[in-house]
Amino acid sequence: MGGIVWLASFPKSGNTWVRHLLHTVIGGERHGINRMDTLTVGDAAAKWYEPLLGKPLGRCSDEEIARVRPEALRSIALQTPGLVFVKTHNALVAHLGAPMIEGSVTAGAIYILRNPLDVAVSLASFQAVSIDTAIDELTRRGALGPTSDRFVYQYFGSWAEHVESWTRRPMRQLHVMRYEDMLERPMETFGALARFLMLSPSRERLQAAIDASSFDRLRQEEEEHGFVERPDTAERFFREGRAGQWKDVLSQAQVQRVVDALGPQMERFGYLPK
Repeated sequence: MGGIVWLASFPKSGNTWVRHLLHTVIGGERHGINRMDTLTVGDAAAKWYEPLLGKPLGRCSDEEIARVRPEALRSIALQTPGLVFVKTHNALVAHLGAPMIEGSVTAGAIYILRNPLDVAVSLASFQAVSIDTAIDELTRRGALGPTSDRFVYQYFGSWAEHVESWTRRPMRQLHVMRYEDMLERPMETFGALARFLMLSPSRERLQAAIDASSFDRLRQEEEEHGFVERPDTAERFFREGRAGQWKDVLSQAQVQRVVDALGPQMERFGYLPK
């Protein structure tokens, strides 16, 4: 069987963590954070689009990118005869007449979600903006990430829009993971992921992969070697990596803003504060 297995998430929800663990389990050895493209690729990189567009991304409109996106995604799937893991922050929607996720080459998906109250804190640090600005981004329906010289635009939507788009219909080929469960019950949570992918690592090998992919280890590696995916706006990519940090940062009014905008999807996944 071939095709794409999507590693999908709203930004700052644990996608990189899962990618690193998969590299370690499948590769049988620890892969550095700057070598993760040996197994997983991203769907927004310029190299998939510029050959089809015939010009640099910086000179392309969103409409031009949308027109070639399905072919670009098919080219990712065709780069290998087997499965290819593809990181995406796109919602499972269509935009400008084209799907953001190409169904004809999709073999399955892993969806990773995180409490949006913590996502707001992480986004603010990652983008070097205020908490209120991060909440604006988190709750804005139809939110897009801009095209740059390196990446095509992405359709994030609001956190609720993103989560609902991927999880509203139960599918055998979809596996949903919560960031908080990855922290609290890593063996159970990553073991379930391995079974979904029809992998059968030994308990010792899975534990070794969990240890190698711990937040402290990833942060230490970033401090020692840097991380190619860290944007200029962020002091570090691996910042804190804990659940519930919103309780120390957000005001009651900010919490209420998030709940008012995202409440139904938060309730579905156990994120509504008491």
